[in-house]
Amino acid sequence: MQIAPPKHLSSYIRHFIFLENAGDDCKNLRLFTDGSTGLILSDSQNLYTGVSENPVPSSFFYGQPGKFKDFTAKGSFSMIAVVFQPYFFNILLNISAKEAKDQIISAEDILKSELLPFQESLLAGKNPKVIITELAHFFTKFLSEKISSDHALIKAVQQLMLKHKGSVSSKELEQFTGYSERHLERKFENYIGLTPKKYGSIIRLHHFINLMKKSNESESIAGLSYDAGYTDQSHLIKDFKSYIGLTPKQYQKTENKLAVNFIELRK
Repeated sequence: MQIAPPKHLSSYIRHFIFLENAGDDCKNLRLFTDGSTGLILSDSQNLYTGVSENPVPSSFFYGQPGKFKDFTAKGSFSMIAVVFQPYFFNILLNISAKEAKDQIISAEDILKSELLPFQESLLAGKNPKVIITELAHFFTKFLSEKISSDHALIKAVQQLMLKHKGSVSSKELEQFTGYSERHLERKFENYIGLTPKKYGSIIRLHHFINLMKKSNESESIAGLSYDAGYTDQSHLIKDFKSYIGLTPKQYQKTENKLAVNFIELRK
Protein backbone atom coordinates (compact mmCIF):
# COMPACT_ATOMS: atom_id res chain seq x y z
CA MET A 1 0.00 0.00 0.00
CA GLN A 2 1.46 3.33 -1.10
CA ILE A 3 0.09 6.57 0.36
CA ALA A 4 0.84 10.12 -0.77
CA PRO A 5 1.88 12.62 1.93
CA PRO A 6 -0.18 15.71 2.81
CA LYS A 7 0.38 18.48 0.27
CA HIS A 8 2.46 20.60 2.66
CA LEU A 9 4.93 17.70 3.07
CA SER A 10 5.18 16.72 -0.60
CA SER A 11 8.32 18.83 -1.04
CA TYR A 12 10.03 16.68 1.59
CA ILE A 13 8.37 13.25 1.49
CA ARG A 14 7.58 11.41 -1.75
CA HIS A 15 5.29 8.78 -0.27
CA PHE A 16 4.64 6.34 2.58
CA ILE A 17 4.56 2.57 1.99
CA PHE A 18 3.02 -0.08 4.24
CA LEU A 19 4.11 -3.71 3.88
CA GLU A 20 3.25 -6.77 5.92
CA ASN A 21 3.81 -10.50 5.95
CA ALA A 22 1.40 -12.49 8.08
CA GLY A 23 3.01 -15.91 7.53
CA ASP A 24 6.20 -17.56 8.70
CA ASP A 25 7.78 -17.74 5.26
CA CYS A 26 10.86 -15.75 4.28
CA LYS A 27 10.64 -12.90 1.82
CA ASN A 28 13.55 -11.71 -0.29
CA LEU A 29 13.25 -7.97 -0.88
CA ARG A 30 15.33 -5.65 -3.03
CA LEU A 31 15.63 -1.90 -2.54
CA PHE A 32 17.12 -0.11 -5.53
CA THR A 33 17.87 3.52 -6.13
CA ASP A 34 15.35 6.00 -7.46
CA GLY A 35 17.38 8.96 -6.19
CA SER A 36 15.59 8.93 -2.82
CA THR A 37 16.60 8.25 0.77
CA GLY A 38 14.26 7.23 3.54
CA LEU A 39 13.22 5.73 6.85
CA ILE A 40 12.11 2.15 7.61
CA LEU A 41 9.97 1.47 10.69
CA SER A 42 9.32 -2.16 11.63
CA ASP A 43 7.60 -4.00 14.45
CA SER A 44 10.30 -6.70 14.60
CA GLN A 45 14.00 -7.40 14.24
CA ASN A 46 13.49 -10.10 11.63
CA LEU A 47 15.07 -8.12 8.80
CA TYR A 48 18.53 -9.02 7.54
CA THR A 49 20.81 -7.74 4.81
CA GLY A 50 23.69 -9.14 2.78
CA VAL A 51 24.78 -12.66 1.91
CA SER A 52 25.84 -13.23 5.52
CA GLU A 53 22.39 -12.05 6.64
CA ASN A 54 23.46 -9.37 9.07
CA PRO A 55 20.57 -8.14 11.26
CA VAL A 56 19.50 -4.54 10.73
CA PRO A 57 17.90 -2.27 13.35
CA SER A 58 14.12 -2.51 13.58
CA SER A 59 13.98 1.19 12.62
CA PHE A 60 16.61 2.82 10.48
CA PHE A 61 17.38 5.56 7.98
CA TYR A 62 18.96 4.55 4.70
CA GLY A 63 21.31 6.86 2.83
CA GLN A 64 21.42 7.29 -0.92
CA PRO A 65 21.79 3.77 -2.38
CA GLY A 66 24.70 3.57 -4.83
CA LYS A 67 23.13 0.41 -6.26
CA PHE A 68 20.59 -2.15 -5.10
CA LYS A 69 20.47 -3.59 -1.57
CA ASP A 70 18.92 -6.97 -0.73
CA PHE A 71 17.06 -7.78 2.48
CA THR A 72 15.63 -11.00 3.88
CA ALA A 73 12.53 -10.80 6.06
CA LYS A 74 12.12 -13.92 8.19
CA GLY A 75 8.65 -14.58 9.55
CA SER A 76 5.80 -12.17 10.11
CA PHE A 77 6.35 -8.42 10.09
CA SER A 78 4.69 -5.06 9.58
CA MET A 79 6.74 -2.30 8.04
CA ILE A 80 6.29 1.36 7.09
CA ALA A 81 8.73 3.02 4.71
CA VAL A 82 8.90 6.81 4.52
CA VAL A 83 10.47 7.67 1.17
CA PHE A 84 12.11 11.09 1.28
CA GLN A 85 12.68 13.64 -1.42
CA PRO A 86 16.45 13.35 -2.06
CA TYR A 87 17.47 16.47 -0.12
CA PHE A 88 15.23 15.87 2.94
CA PHE A 89 17.74 13.46 4.51
CA ASN A 90 20.19 16.36 4.83
CA ILE A 91 17.55 18.79 6.15
CA LEU A 92 16.14 16.35 8.71
CA LEU A 93 19.34 14.82 10.06
CA ASN A 94 21.87 17.54 9.26
CA ILE A 95 24.20 14.88 7.85
CA SER A 96 26.11 15.09 4.57
CA ALA A 97 24.29 12.87 2.09
CA LYS A 98 27.63 11.96 0.53
CA GLU A 99 28.96 10.61 3.85
CA ALA A 100 25.73 8.65 4.46
CA LYS A 101 25.69 7.09 0.97
CA ASP A 102 24.92 3.34 1.12
CA GLN A 103 24.69 3.53 4.92
CA ILE A 104 22.06 2.10 7.25
CA ILE A 105 21.76 4.31 10.34
CA SER A 106 19.81 3.18 13.39
CA ALA A 107 16.98 5.61 14.12
CA GLU A 108 17.76 5.29 17.83
CA ASP A 109 21.23 6.71 17.22
CA ILE A 110 19.72 9.93 15.89
CA LEU A 111 16.19 10.43 17.20
CA LYS A 112 16.58 8.39 20.39
CA SER A 113 13.13 7.17 21.42
CA GLU A 114 11.05 9.62 19.34
CA LEU A 115 10.10 6.95 16.81
CA LEU A 116 9.39 4.25 19.40
CA PRO A 117 5.63 5.04 19.66
CA PHE A 118 5.24 4.31 15.93
CA GLN A 119 6.99 0.96 16.30
CA GLU A 120 4.74 0.10 19.26
CA SER A 121 1.67 1.05 17.21
CA LEU A 122 2.79 -1.33 14.46
CA LEU A 123 3.35 -4.09 17.01
CA ALA A 124 -0.12 -3.50 18.47
CA GLY A 125 -1.70 -3.89 15.03
CA LYS A 126 -2.96 -0.31 14.80
CA ASN A 127 -4.46 0.76 11.47
CA PRO A 128 -1.44 1.65 9.28
CA LYS A 129 -3.25 4.63 7.75
CA VAL A 130 -3.66 6.10 11.23
CA ILE A 131 0.04 5.52 11.99
CA ILE A 132 1.03 7.21 8.73
CA THR A 133 -1.18 10.21 9.58
CA GLU A 134 0.56 10.42 12.95
CA LEU A 135 3.96 10.20 11.23
CA ALA A 136 2.95 13.09 8.97
CA HIS A 137 2.15 15.16 12.08
CA PHE A 138 5.53 14.19 13.55
CA PHE A 139 7.44 15.35 10.48
CA THR A 140 5.38 18.54 10.24
CA LYS A 141 6.29 19.40 13.84
CA PHE A 142 9.92 18.32 13.42
CA LEU A 143 10.53 20.17 10.18
CA SER A 144 12.05 23.64 10.47
CA GLU A 145 10.29 26.34 8.52
CA LYS A 146 13.67 27.84 7.61
CA ILE A 147 15.00 26.28 4.43
CA SER A 148 18.42 27.47 3.33
CA SER A 149 19.05 29.01 -0.07
CA ASP A 150 21.11 25.92 -0.95
CA HIS A 151 18.15 23.63 -0.30
CA ALA A 152 15.94 25.85 -2.44
CA LEU A 153 18.53 25.72 -5.22
CA ILE A 154 18.86 21.92 -5.10
CA LYS A 155 15.08 21.56 -5.15
CA ALA A 156 14.83 23.87 -8.20
CA VAL A 157 17.52 21.88 -10.04
CA GLN A 158 15.80 18.63 -9.14
CA GLN A 159 12.49 19.90 -10.54
CA LEU A 160 14.23 20.99 -13.75
CA MET A 161 15.80 17.56 -14.16
CA LEU A 162 12.53 15.77 -13.47
CA LYS A 163 10.75 17.98 -16.01
CA HIS A 164 13.27 16.98 -18.68
CA LYS A 165 13.32 13.30 -17.65
CA GLY A 166 16.96 13.53 -16.59
CA SER A 167 18.20 14.81 -19.95
CA VAL A 168 19.81 18.08 -18.89
CA SER A 169 23.37 18.89 -19.92
CA SER A 170 26.08 20.30 -17.64
CA LYS A 171 26.02 23.48 -19.72
CA GLU A 172 22.27 23.89 -19.17
CA LEU A 173 22.70 23.39 -15.43
CA GLU A 174 25.49 25.98 -15.35
CA GLN A 175 23.22 28.49 -17.12
CA PHE A 176 20.28 27.66 -14.83
CA THR A 177 22.20 27.93 -11.54
CA GLY A 178 25.07 30.30 -12.34
CA TYR A 179 27.48 27.80 -10.77
CA SER A 180 30.33 25.91 -12.39
CA GLU A 181 29.88 22.19 -13.02
CA ARG A 182 32.27 21.22 -10.21
CA HIS A 183 30.72 23.63 -7.68
CA LEU A 184 27.24 22.27 -8.39
CA GLU A 185 28.56 18.70 -8.14
CA ARG A 186 29.85 19.40 -4.62
CA LYS A 187 26.49 20.86 -3.54
CA PHE A 188 24.58 17.93 -5.05
CA GLU A 189 26.81 15.37 -3.36
CA ASN A 190 26.37 17.10 0.00
CA TYR A 191 22.58 17.42 -0.19
CA ILE A 192 21.58 14.43 -2.34
CA GLY A 193 24.60 12.12 -2.26
CA LEU A 194 24.96 11.98 -6.04
CA THR A 195 26.38 14.14 -8.80
CA PRO A 196 23.82 15.78 -11.14
CA LYS A 197 24.97 13.43 -13.91
CA LYS A 198 24.36 10.34 -11.77
CA TYR A 199 21.02 11.66 -10.54
CA GLY A 200 20.00 12.40 -14.14
CA SER A 201 20.78 8.82 -15.16
CA ILE A 202 18.54 7.51 -12.36
CA ILE A 203 15.68 9.80 -13.45
CA ARG A 204 16.09 8.59 -17.04
CA LEU A 205 16.06 4.95 -15.91
CA HIS A 206 12.81 5.41 -13.98
CA HIS A 207 11.32 7.27 -16.93
CA PHE A 208 12.08 4.16 -19.00
CA ILE A 209 10.47 1.95 -16.33
CA ASN A 210 7.31 4.10 -16.47
CA LEU A 211 7.25 3.82 -20.26
CA MET A 212 7.69 0.06 -19.97
CA LYS A 213 4.76 -0.22 -17.54
CA LYS A 214 2.49 1.68 -19.93
CA SER A 215 3.63 -0.13 -23.07
CA ASN A 216 2.03 -3.09 -24.79
CA GLU A 217 3.80 -6.33 -25.67
CA SER A 218 4.43 -5.26 -29.27
CA GLU A 219 6.67 -2.37 -28.22
CA SER A 220 10.34 -3.33 -28.15
CA ILE A 221 12.81 -2.61 -25.36
CA ALA A 222 15.05 -0.92 -27.92
CA GLY A 223 12.28 1.44 -29.04
CA LEU A 224 11.32 2.33 -25.48
CA SER A 225 14.96 2.94 -24.54
CA TYR A 226 15.26 5.41 -27.42
CA ASP A 227 12.04 7.15 -26.28
CA ALA A 228 13.53 7.46 -22.78
CA GLY A 229 16.62 9.22 -24.09
CA TYR A 230 19.11 6.37 -24.31
CA THR A 231 21.45 6.43 -27.30
CA ASP A 232 21.51 2.63 -27.50
CA GLN A 233 19.98 -0.39 -25.80
CA SER A 234 23.29 -1.58 -24.34
CA HIS A 235 23.54 1.63 -22.28
CA LEU A 236 20.06 0.99 -20.87
CA ILE A 237 20.87 -2.63 -19.95
CA LYS A 238 24.11 -1.54 -18.29
CA ASP A 239 22.23 1.02 -16.14
CA PHE A 240 19.50 -1.52 -15.34
CA LYS A 241 21.97 -4.14 -14.13
CA SER A 242 24.00 -1.57 -12.20
CA TYR A 243 21.07 0.04 -10.37
CA ILE A 244 18.56 -2.81 -10.11
CA GLY A 245 20.61 -5.98 -10.59
CA LEU A 246 18.23 -7.26 -13.28
CA THR A 247 17.76 -6.93 -17.02
CA PRO A 248 14.66 -5.06 -18.24
CA LYS A 249 13.01 -8.37 -19.20
CA GLN A 250 13.75 -9.89 -15.79
CA TYR A 251 12.24 -6.81 -14.15
CA GLN A 252 9.14 -7.14 -16.33
CA LYS A 253 8.67 -10.72 -15.12
CA THR A 254 8.96 -9.69 -11.46
CA GLU A 255 5.43 -10.16 -10.14
CA ASN A 256 5.47 -8.39 -6.79
CA LYS A 257 6.55 -4.79 -7.39
CA LEU A 258 5.93 -3.27 -3.96
CA ALA A 259 6.87 0.31 -4.91
CA VAL A 260 8.77 2.20 -7.59
CA ASN A 261 12.07 1.15 -6.01
CA PHE A 262 11.13 -1.89 -3.93
CA ILE A 263 10.48 -5.40 -5.26
CA GLU A 264 10.12 -8.93 -3.93
CA LEU A 265 12.47 -11.46 -5.48
CA ARG A 266 11.36 -15.01 -6.08
CA LYS A 267 13.90 -17.82 -5.80
